[in-house]
Amino acid sequence: MRLHLPTAEHTDRIAALFASVRPARAIVHLRGDLGAGKSTFARAMLRALGVQGAIRSPTYTLVERYPLHDGSDALHLDLYRIGDPGELEFLGIDAGEGALWLVEWPERGGAHLPPADLDVAMAIDGAGRSLDAVAGSPVGDEWLALVAGSTDLAAFVPPR
Repeated sequence: MRLHLPTAEHTDRIAALFASVRPARAIVHLRGDLGAGKSTFARAMLRALGVQGAIRSPTYTLVERYPLHDGSDALHLDLYRIGDPGELEFLGIDAGEGALWLVEWPERGGAHLPPADLDVAMAIDGAGRSLDAVAGSPVGDEWLALVAGSTDLAAFVPPR
């Protein structure tokens, strides 16, 4: 699924759409250069899932945990600053914890990360951003199908 997001508000709205149909447990890998919109997408998704208060970027802490409105937890990871994938072992997180993982710079975590249900690549596209979402599992396939079936998606489909 490829979408054009002309403004940060569109990024917030598409993240909220993904949040509204999110599976009970999912791993999302967020890829893209600095400034591509990965953190904006993650923050908007967390906000749509009921996170109150400050949503800090985990650039220096590497991982932030957030309670969600349904009683589960989300993990937001930013692996930009790790030097070796083995450093993930020292974070004290287990692949089975957290209902939602939002992982920025997943390529730096390599095989030490659980595989993605959804791989989201973001890029600067003119004055806006592009978003390419690809399923990596049956959970991801179902998630993308729910997003694709939403009437709210029409606002994001690029003109042909």
